[in-house]
Amino acid sequence: MAALSETRLADEGQLKEEKGGYTFFWKGKPANEPRIHGVGFAIKNCLINHLHELPVGINERLMTIRLMLASSQMATVISAYAPTLDAQDEVKEAFYADLDKILSEVPKEDKLILLGDFNARVGRNHHLWRGTLGREGVGNTNSNGILLLTKCSEHNLTAVMSLTPEQ
Repeated sequence: MAALSETRLADEGQLKEEKGGYTFFWKGKPANEPRIHGVGFAIKNCLINHLHELPVGINERLMTIRLMLASSQMATVISAYAPTLDAQDEVKEAFYADLDKILSEVPKEDKLILLGDFNARVGRNHHLWRGTLGREGVGNTNSNGILLLTKCSEHNLTAVMSLTPEQ
């Protein structure tokens, strides 16, 4: 399974790709609005029949799915696409409020996996963010990084970063 960002597809839907072996699920803005965001999942076709439920699109920036793991353990996976650094504060606040609501509603017994593009630099001060930021941090923290780390800290999550080629 992979979390997808910037899908730029309208509305909400799914597409099964037989040759590639994946089904794509997405949530975007309505067809009559500019499609500059979009979020989704790509899930191997062989796993689709084992899903407890299909992915749920919250909005063009957030999508969730619950999966059955071994021994009746459930996992909630969230695909997120956060606003960019130059987005208006109201847009960022709305995104993190929606994310907070989702995180608060995840059953406590579920494993939780938060994936996505957070358009953030979290820095490398793992001493300041003990338990929230591992040693994988890079560069200097920016305001989006503070928002992400704060939300992770509030929900007892650990940020594990992956780097893009330009980083």
